[in-house]
Amino acid sequence: MITDKIENAIFTPLKTWTEQSNSNWNMLIGIGILSLIVGMILIYVFHKKMGAGDERTNQINLKSALVVLYGVILCDFIFPKEYMWQIFFLFKYSLAFIASGIYLAIRYKKDFLS
Repeated sequence: MITDKIENAIFTPLKTWTEQSNSNWNMLIGIGILSLIVGMILIYVFHKKMGAGDERTNQINLKSALVVLYGVILCDFIFPKEYMWQIFFLFKYSLAFIASGIYLAIRYKKDFLS
């Protein structure tokens, strides 16, 4: 299956790298938390820039939530569940939030700046 190939190519070397020392493990957690914070800030900033909810912004907000849902579902298929699942849980939501923030940035540029 394709997820097994992805797991062997990407996540097994990552597992061996993190098990080498505590600093590698801490670096992985720090990168995950930092990317989660960046994603949350992106979403917050563009929600505030778009303003109060009306017919147009409600649709954008709903599609942004749909992007988060799709990101979480896609990461559930890709990330392994046998090992380091807590770290991948962190990365799953950080990637979903960043994807939603990028979607909001594109829609903001397209709809509000043109």
